Amino acid sequence: MRASLSLAALLALPLLSGCLARAAVDVVTFPVRAAGEVVDVATTSQSERDEKRGRELRKREERLGKLERDYDDEIADCEKGDERACEKARQIWAEMEEIRASLPAPPPDGD
Repeated sequence: MRASLSLAALLALPLLSGCLARAAVDVVTFPVRAAGEVVDVATTSQSERDEKRGRELRKREERLGKLERDYDDEIADCEKGDERACEKARQIWAEMEEIRASLPAPPPDGD
């Protein structure tokens, strides 16, 4: 009985070898793949940090541009005697200064 069971197992081995080998590979490589995914999630590449920084800078520059347009409108109204516009212009100017302080210095001219 034992010999026939062993013989059946040996005969079935070629049929199961692909499945067993694949399962063994999956079991062995799972910890490595899981650790790799954790590292990917936990770390940020330099290029990803650069892209994020670039997006943040563009967003601040866009905000600054909008504030400059609003400031120009409020100053024009202020010069016509609108005290509310003068106060609004001062508030806008203060926000513009905060944003300017957070932006990198422009590159020097090559002239």
